[in-house]
Amino acid sequence: MKVTVSKIDEANMLFSATIEAADLNKEIDKLASSAGKNIKVDGFRKGKVPAHVVKKLHGEKLAHDAESEAIRNILNIGSKEANLNPSDLIGEPFFKKFERNDNGIDIEVEISIKPTFELGDYNDTAPKYEKPEISKEAIDERIDGLVTAQAPFVKVEEKRGLENGDMSVIDFVGSVDGVEFEGGKAENFSLKIGSGQFIPGFEEQMVGMKAGETKVVKVAFPESYGAANLAGKNAEFKVTLHEIQAKGKAELNDELATKLLHGKEGANVEILREQIKEQLQREEISKKYHEELKPALVEALVAKYSFALPNNIVEQEIDAKLNQKASQMSKEEIEEIRGNNEKIQALRDELRSEASDSVKATFIVDALARAEKIAVNDQEVSQVIYYEAVMSGQDPQQVMEYYSKNNLLPAIKMGIVEDKLFSKILGLEE
Repeated sequence: MKVTVSKIDEANMLFSATIEAADLNKEIDKLASSAGKNIKVDGFRKGKVPAHVVKKLHGEKLAHDAESEAIRNILNIGSKEANLNPSDLIGEPFFKKFERNDNGIDIEVEISIKPTFELGDYNDTAPKYEKPEISKEAIDERIDGLVTAQAPFVKVEEKRGLENGDMSVIDFVGSVDGVEFEGGKAENFSLKIGSGQFIPGFEEQMVGMKAGETKVVKVAFPESYGAANLAGKNAEFKVTLHEIQAKGKAELNDELATKLLHGKEGANVEILREQIKEQLQREEISKKYHEELKPALVEALVAKYSFALPNNIVEQEIDAKLNQKASQMSKEEIEEIRGNNEKIQALRDELRSEASDSVKATFIVDALARAEKIAVNDQEVSQVIYYEAVMSGQDPQQVMEYYSKNNLLPAIKMGIVEDKLFSKILGLEE
């Protein structure tokens, strides 16, 4: 088979060939003969099914398999003529032409290659920044919050109503249709008002209650409630408020500083202030990194390097961005473009520049990470997922399983590599 190789640019090539009808028929006969030795057909001994019978029963599949084998041959022959290794190819081949005729099938298939380029000196792309100054007031405010959080709740002696942020000591009995249900009863239970610990609406209805008061709180269990016998049901809770507690005061001293610093040896108030200052600086730098420094660095890197991009990868990125855009459209907007190839193409054209920059940035980051020997192991990925899950109140194991099941772990890993790389280039490493 003759394959013509045409170079589109440094990252894309076109393989052209004709799959002769005679060659296809030979391949079909070969596949049919091989299949006849393995399949079972009524009326024939196993392994003795004639090729013409196999072709009659499975002709369509045989033709498809023969074409697939011919296409693999085109890719192999074209790659050899272009001096390409299998590892050079990236993404899926794209058929520019697939025309059947009396002579066979005329094919043009575009393949893409992972781009290579010289990195040179890239340190000049890093935007300049100054380490943020942290005011005494900001440090005081953070410390006040920490000290307040350590203060105990104490009984409120004054005659006032229950407020958000108060701790209530209550008895409650829950019922549905006048019948008490299991787990709906407690005595001297401590509930912080505004914590969201109870069913939506429960804590809100308690606001204003006074110590010694009894009140019936009416709520509806969510449809997604864990207990199936209560999900979606209306319920009443007879609530008796015994005591109102409010945050007392805690004194900032070396002992409390040691507690806040998790028992650090030699800890005192001054060391606590220094630690808080550094923490606030890290938070400010992190915010500046995500909002300003990282976008500016990516933009500078994309502008610095010029190289051809794999067309198939760019098209995939356009697909992803188009799907994302569609998910934000109204039903009316979706209906307007559904089946309208002209409008869909216009949307793709709008997204092409952004998609190309995104693909380009990915290749640049990959090359820079290898040059800087940036590596991320599976344990680091797990730690990041665990931390984010805990911070968002989710089950880390379930989050990990979700990422794994949906093949999202490589993207998480790439994000960590990217942040490590950019932190190094920007000089933000600890």
